[in-house]
Amino acid sequence: MKLDLLLRNADIITMDPDRPGARSLGIWQGLVVGLDEDLDGLATAEILDLGGATVTPGFIDAHCHTTWFGLGLAELDVSKARGLGELYALLEDAVSASGNDAAGVKAKAWLMATGFSQQQYGGEFPDIRELDRITGEQPLFMRHNSGHMAVVNTAALRLAGAESPSYADPDGGVIVRDAAGRPTGLVQETAQALIQELILPYSVGEIEAALDRATRHYASEGITSFTEAGVGGGWIGHSPVELAAYQRAAANGKLHARAQVMPVLDVLHRLDGHGDDGSGAAGLDLGITSGFGNEYLSLGPAKVFLDGSLLGETAAVSHEYCSHGQKDNTGNTGYFQAEPALLRERIEAAYVAGWSVAAHAIGDRAVDLAIDILAECDSKYGPRVLPNRIEHASMTRPEQLERLAALGIAVTPQASFFHEGGDGMSASLGPERLRWAYRASSFLSAGVTLAGSSDRPVADGKVLRGMQAFVDRRTSSGAVFGNPAERLSPYEALAAYTTGAAEATGTSAVKGSLAPGKLADFTVLSGSPLDAGNIAELHVLATAVGGRFTHNTLTALQHSS
Repeated sequence: MKLDLLLRNADIITMDPDRPGARSLGIWQGLVVGLDEDLDGLATAEILDLGGATVTPGFIDAHCHTTWFGLGLAELDVSKARGLGELYALLEDAVSASGNDAAGVKAKAWLMATGFSQQQYGGEFPDIRELDRITGEQPLFMRHNSGHMAVVNTAALRLAGAESPSYADPDGGVIVRDAAGRPTGLVQETAQALIQELILPYSVGEIEAALDRATRHYASEGITSFTEAGVGGGWIGHSPVELAAYQRAAANGKLHARAQVMPVLDVLHRLDGHGDDGSGAAGLDLGITSGFGNEYLSLGPAKVFLDGSLLGETAAVSHEYCSHGQKDNTGNTGYFQAEPALLRERIEAAYVAGWSVAAHAIGDRAVDLAIDILAECDSKYGPRVLPNRIEHASMTRPEQLERLAALGIAVTPQASFFHEGGDGMSASLGPERLRWAYRASSFLSAGVTLAGSSDRPVADGKVLRGMQAFVDRRTSSGAVFGNPAERLSPYEALAAYTTGAAEATGTSAVKGSLAPGKLADFTVLSGSPLDAGNIAELHVLATAVGGRFTHNTLTALQHSS
């Protein structure tokens, strides 16, 4: 055997408990062949001397929105604006660039903006009258960074037929109105779909280009695998043939990381003809279910939304949100995206067909519902090919931990929320419930699989920052978010984005650690995250998927043997 690549003179953190560290690593046909003495006497086509740099398994982001992120890279980014004046100025510049004018001459093209958060504006939302003055008849769709709401103008509402005060809110959503019944421009949860239906679907070519942009960015941050949390339909999907865009991107070399794709539950439909396999089954045609695909592109669990968000105070909680600032939350306990009985029926239908389930459940009341449904499905039909998951699991009461562990349900709490959203969530929850928020250490202590993820572009997707956030839990004000005892060690934080994420995605047999026979997915760092003063300050020097570099600043060190 002749190795394709030999890494040497490296500080290799394998995340394999049987062999936690090494100095050399050999790669052949996309796989790890061996470490250190395993490689003695083997010839190699190429040697990379890393000069003491650190090598870890490739980072896995177990919950992100890659198409959305990639599209956003080509849209107006308002995330850096501070104060409504700066926001309005950005919109004015964009309107001018789009060819609209101050007199409101009609423009057919939508003005798409991304990255809005009222927390950058003292809790205020834009005045729809000011938005209308700026945009005229050009329709505006400005997504909130949580993804659970958006800001639109009157032109957009008019196109959707939703401008009238008498227009009824859709199930699971709200068109926010003032005391006189006039729309404020804020649309929450499923109400976003009223506007999005006018924009969708994006073409396969547009999505392919978005995936190219997004995954190149991922590669620069050390990400070698990710899970796309919702495609094909609902308010989170971008096209009914979104998976085809993924296939095309992979075939054309424009998918620069391994992808596990979750179809939203909305796109599954009744499957007839096999009554003996379970009546009422719902899935995709040909009986395709979770796990279908290959090591580069595969189908994950079916994604279902049970509730909303903590940032938007729409997550289903057991006790009302605290009133704060000018916000009166009396009686507000959030809401489910549909009636619990209907959610149970739809989830069971997918489970019967063979799908694992990833339930978006943020509030503790939604976590209760998710656990109950998944426990019933597991009891009736047994385990699925991939683990069932609760996405976010942002508020979990102590008694819920044991149930999660017993059922083998993985969780994906995002440490990336702490910096920008921690102070706002603290005000919404109050000190008593704050100890339940975004657990980490107690998940591990209870035996619950904890997967590192970002929810990008809802929050910062840089894995190194996410690791540091798990370690220090600092908000933008410098406070520690939630319970300080939930902090992770640097090793546990690294494990969340490697072995933990691999286990949660059902891929631990082939990734998550650097061991013989596993995929040669790795990240080269400027230093070790295990002893760095600040993990976020480390640099990604190179990223490789299957032994091939998707990002590399080390070319000067390479030479052939």
